[in-house]
Amino acid sequence: MIRVGSIVLRVDDLERQAEFWAAALDYSRREDGSDDFVLLSPRDGVGPNVSLDRVHSTVQVPPRIHLDLHADDQAGEIERLKALGATEVHWDKRPLDADYVILADPEGNRFCVVDVS
Repeated sequence: MIRVGSIVLRVDDLERQAEFWAAALDYSRREDGSDDFVLLSPRDGVGPNVSLDRVHSTVQVPPRIHLDLHADDQAGEIERLKALGATEVHWDKRPLDADYVILADPEGNRFCVVDVS
């Protein structure tokens, strides 16, 4: 059996991105990181880790892969994430009845907030 242990994001500003993603996901930062790598883990122990690797790369639009974050209170979560530094991404092909909203983290990495209520 195999499972996802960690999702790795390439970032430029390791500290800023670690702050954003830890707060966005309510993850804690493991102290055994380095100057170019941070591992974030779920506080409740449920779900994959998110690892941040300081390696410069160009944000691809549209992204080849992105996170879907499930929310019971989509509107509330979107506002919270925006307050943390996320921005909303408008996409002309998004269906009018879509259950997701596209956001980008402070470095432009896109993710969706999906309404699961």
